[in-house]
Amino acid sequence: MIGVVATKDEHAAVAEFFELFKTPWEFWRPGTQYDVLICSNTPAPENNARLLLLYGSQRQAFEKYQGLKESCVPGRNSVVFRNERIPIYGACLLLEGLQNEVLIHKGTSSIAPDAQFVVRLGFDLFAEVSHLLTKGQPIELATVPTLELHIALLRELIVSHGVTLVEIPPVPAGHRFIVSLTHDVDHPRISQHWCNHTMFGFLYRAVFGSVMDLCQGRKSLSQLVANWKAAFSLPLVFAGVVRDFWNQVDAYLELERGLAATFFVIPTKGNPGVDCQHQVRTKRAAAYALADIAEDLNKLLSAKREIAVHGIDAWRDSAKGREEREQVQKITGDRETGVRMHWLYFDSQSPATLEKAGFSYDSTIGYNETIGYRAGTTQVFKHADVDHLLELPLHVMDTALFYPPYMNLATHQVKAAVLPLIENVTRFGGVLTINWHDRSLGPERLWGDAYKALLTDLRGRSPWFATGSQAVCWFRKRRTASFVKSGENDARVRVLTALDPISAALPPLTLRLYNPTSSRQKEGAKGTGVFEDITIDGSEGVLVAA
Repeated sequence: MIGVVATKDEHAAVAEFFELFKTPWEFWRPGTQYDVLICSNTPAPENNARLLLLYGSQRQAFEKYQGLKESCVPGRNSVVFRNERIPIYGACLLLEGLQNEVLIHKGTSSIAPDAQFVVRLGFDLFAEVSHLLTKGQPIELATVPTLELHIALLRELIVSHGVTLVEIPPVPAGHRFIVSLTHDVDHPRISQHWCNHTMFGFLYRAVFGSVMDLCQGRKSLSQLVANWKAAFSLPLVFAGVVRDFWNQVDAYLELERGLAATFFVIPTKGNPGVDCQHQVRTKRAAAYALADIAEDLNKLLSAKREIAVHGIDAWRDSAKGREEREQVQKITGDRETGVRMHWLYFDSQSPATLEKAGFSYDSTIGYNETIGYRAGTTQVFKHADVDHLLELPLHVMDTALFYPPYMNLATHQVKAAVLPLIENVTRFGGVLTINWHDRSLGPERLWGDAYKALLTDLRGRSPWFATGSQAVCWFRKRRTASFVKSGENDARVRVLTALDPISAALPPLTLRLYNPTSSRQKEGAKGTGVFEDITIDGSEGVLVAA
């Protein structure tokens, strides 16, 4: 069992951290025996924990007793642990003699078998967690799964000292990770854009932009020809003689045959909403109403695809958000609905606003300009000021990959760019959320080859393909799992899981025991020792040593 001593201001961050690092813990109680005691910017109470972890950027008694000199460095820094660099966004305590890189000092009071090990970490873990989940990471560090690295560091410290650790990893039993394929439906028909900026923008990119892309090696000759054909067929598309080449619903259903996917649709036509400066950007308005794409929506529902809200004003106005949700629910009949804001509009009040509007999850936290981990995590998480709403972070967006002002990649460069994210989710678990826009398979984008290659790669890695709602529900199932002590003087805990029909239809959880006494052991990644996995499902519980 892990005990935590932290200031009251950090309690919410502590609780959320241990939902992501799902292991038995509690806030420190006097007289209770803990295997591990974590102290964050607080003096360590009298204890006999086997492992004492001292976090914080402020000077503590440890430095005085060890005779160490230290200095506090404000602003962004990093720690290096076992050749892995972890960004630190708050202040760091640099300990003399450690080359101002590794902010960890380990010592022991004795060489006796029952010695207490002390590890000093010169940063505030829970302040870092709070920063990641609220302010997020800058673009230059987008590809670093910082929160997962903090969890891996803590796990490694515990396991490497021989302490038995019980954990429910963020991986469904029988799978290596989760993939959530999503599509923002911004422009379902070119025919809905007669003589407006979208049509003229398409013509420019298809006719002239394709030539420049060909010269730069970003498009092939066949793609240039396809774009020119589409451009010259535009009058026939508007006349209804030729099929609308931006309608790609059938193509997505074929590409994703046997897979789950979520389509985010805009509920209102002609409404651009306002941005955080209360400015109206007319280009943000949708040119379609839900009735205009009724045939597409029926196809998606028949194919058991999820339809969610691509919100306009929901991020800032709960009443308007409720209207947006209800319009989509009239079509889907779903009791719970997710949302992703159009153009990723969001602010610090948005989680509470979206929850008040009745949404069950949001999937807005991501980057417009690049791919990676805005919140530093592969996992679904909860914002501090909500009770039910969960956040499905967005990791990969096609426009970020291909747009010239952003990453500006060619098709053949996409695999190398996305591979580190796939490797991270394979290593840490969690979900990889991908957004490929509705018209991205058609002219003038023609980003279908990159998407096909990405799907082929992912299929070969044995993930669980889940809709946004399914992925969130699985994490909700994991969050509701509980560790109950068998008795006051009993070191064992019983792991209890939910029994409701929704949870029962989802993949089971896995209980992972590090340093088990059983012989059924597997080697952990990156030196995390040995572990034993037990599949758990149902409310009868599993009794294990903790």
